[in-house]
Amino acid sequence: MFTARNKGRLALGAAAVGAALALSGCATGDPLDSGTTEPDSDSSTIVVGSQAYYSNEIIAEIYAQALENAGFEVEREFSIGQRDAYLPALEDGTVDLFPEYTGNLLQFYDDTTEATASEDVYAALQEALPDGLTVLDQSPATDQDSYNVTKAFADEHGLSSLDDLAGIGVPLVLGGPPELEERPYGPSGLQEKYGVEVQFQATGDTTVEDLVAGTVNIANVFSADPRIQTEELVTLDDPKGLFLASNVVPLVNADIADEIADVINAVSAKLTPEGLVALNVKSTVDQESTAAIATAWLREQGLI
Repeated sequence: MFTARNKGRLALGAAAVGAALALSGCATGDPLDSGTTEPDSDSSTIVVGSQAYYSNEIIAEIYAQALENAGFEVEREFSIGQRDAYLPALEDGTVDLFPEYTGNLLQFYDDTTEATASEDVYAALQEALPDGLTVLDQSPATDQDSYNVTKAFADEHGLSSLDDLAGIGVPLVLGGPPELEERPYGPSGLQEKYGVEVQFQATGDTTVEDLVAGTVNIANVFSADPRIQTEELVTLDDPKGLFLASNVVPLVNADIADEIADVINAVSAKLTPEGLVALNVKSTVDQESTAAIATAWLREQGLI
């Protein structure tokens, strides 16, 4: 059996961790007490953490099951909270591995960064991380701002990229939260980067509904939103880096990075944008458990 380095584990404080989620995987799952407050000082397990967010927990469970299949002992510390809680735990070795997002994590460490394209963001993140933390291979999957159209609109106008919007000959109306109008990736960004002129309509919480109804014909939707699948939306590629890329990336304590890299990098290579959306649908729509979702995905990908 493979094992991580032996190390003493500091108990995760209640303020940092809160209650661990049951392996329900559903967006409305209730947190349950983990039942342990002081891990064995001789522990040699890999501790996998997650945010209190169903999509992030699914990825964490995939990491955990992949490691277990490879012979590692794994402990789950899910629903830890936000970065101010789990980053210190990663730095001191209380947690070993965490699903993160490149763009958002880069901005946490460097709020002046001008990187937006995926590879540029990934490179800048590696430079920005503090000593003791590193990232493994980033995944093609993202959880970030994106522009979407309906499948019917994409088929009618031959759309697959933001580049394709220029000169299609119909008025374009962009829907999204009110603040999008002034964001650098809003109407001005579309004009500057792609030469695309749009009218803006604040749609807020009803953005997807307005897109489907035809009130707007382009919408700002997060790229891992399950409704991209359930409403048959098409996410337009962003080859010029209008949006800050935020790819799923394994954040790890540097002490164990080499030990788990082969297993976790194999997972990252298989996790696609469409695949992450489908995983989220299984949680929010099909109400499947996190454990079942992870196992089925790993088997489909030939990883277990």
